[in-house]
Amino acid sequence: MDDFYSLYDRVVQAAATGRLNGELNKERPFNADPGSLDCLLNPDKCSPVFNTGTCGCSDEEKQKCEDVCFFDAICQDENGNMIISNKDCTGCSDCIDQCKYKNLTDRKDIIPLFQTLYKKETPVYALIAPAFIGQFSEEVTPGKLRTAFKKLGFAGMIEVALFADILTLKEALEFDRYIHTEDDFLLTSCCCPIWIAMIKKVYTELIPHMPPSVSPMVACGRSVKKIQPDAITVFIGPCVAKKAEAREPDIKDATDYVLTFKEVKDLFDVAGINPALLPEDQKEHSSKAGRIYARTEGVSQAIETTLNKLKPDRKIPLKATQGNGTVECKKLLNDLLQGKIRANFIEGMGCKGGCVGGPKAILDKEEGRDNVNGYGDSALYETPAENPHVIDLLHRIGFDTIDSLLEKDHMFVRKF
Repeated sequence: MDDFYSLYDRVVQAAATGRLNGELNKERPFNADPGSLDCLLNPDKCSPVFNTGTCGCSDEEKQKCEDVCFFDAICQDENGNMIISNKDCTGCSDCIDQCKYKNLTDRKDIIPLFQTLYKKETPVYALIAPAFIGQFSEEVTPGKLRTAFKKLGFAGMIEVALFADILTLKEALEFDRYIHTEDDFLLTSCCCPIWIAMIKKVYTELIPHMPPSVSPMVACGRSVKKIQPDAITVFIGPCVAKKAEAREPDIKDATDYVLTFKEVKDLFDVAGINPALLPEDQKEHSSKAGRIYARTEGVSQAIETTLNKLKPDRKIPLKATQGNGTVECKKLLNDLLQGKIRANFIEGMGCKGGCVGGPKAILDKEEGRDNVNGYGDSALYETPAENPHVIDLLHRIGFDTIDSLLEKDHMFVRKF
């Protein structure tokens, strides 16, 4: 226990001095601005992206700043400083990359999380995104990473790919239920929060074409809490937008904290933990379908192969098209509204390359994609339809059959 007290102190010190915020201006420590320190201590008060200091933009630059955000989340306060709207920010992170003065960063859940780990009053589980494979070095297997999280004080690590499997089943069944003519189409609704935000906030007329599904992150968090009601859940991935998704009112019950791959790597470094040198822990049994969610076209491929397993005699096959990054997603949705798209399954990823191209991925998107494909190919099962571990999990959380995923009111349904 003394070792953990010492680790907690080191983590707090590292966070307060900016050593868990590598993207910040190194000449400006994180605690230089009182507002930044308040966001570090009370992240629930802050938007997914927030200012770390006084805005240095000229009036001409401020107009350019406002134009950066597709969701109109950048505005001026009463003093003329550029601020991020807590209500409108989706965490897409475009503004972080384009801020000339490096005054923006993503919200950090590190200190509240470590206060929870420090108290040891309830089990804390790491929910690791499908893009994780290879992010912490090629030598870090899922089993070694699970051991590393346990050394940090977590009760265990769960691969969210297993719950991507479940959502794959659900969306394959939704496609079979709704697509009956050549003019019908569905937009995938179970993966990227930026894609979902674009439809909910801008392209609202397309909402009826979204099957009512939660994301794999939400499905995982809710399932953990169903099996162990006192559990604390921590989603870990390459995405800042998940920090916004986790706080949305209708799904905030699922995920207590969100960390990025880069934050977790920093934590391992501060704690002196090298996952590559640790022993193997148990592994999980997600299918190829759930594992490839992490890259562009992965969701479409997963649902198409699963649909073919479940409904081999369908007369209308799944014909997919994808938006790769926010610019392509916007064009895709505009073309769809103008009748220029003939596909019947529309997938969008807010980051180029998919989740492996997220703003907090450690690897470049090409290497990340190769790792995801390799991990998918190593799966024992191609789809969740033949994966007995998925069926067993569904039974444990109250689903008698796969078809019961189509019921209107259960833990994997979301009303858009």
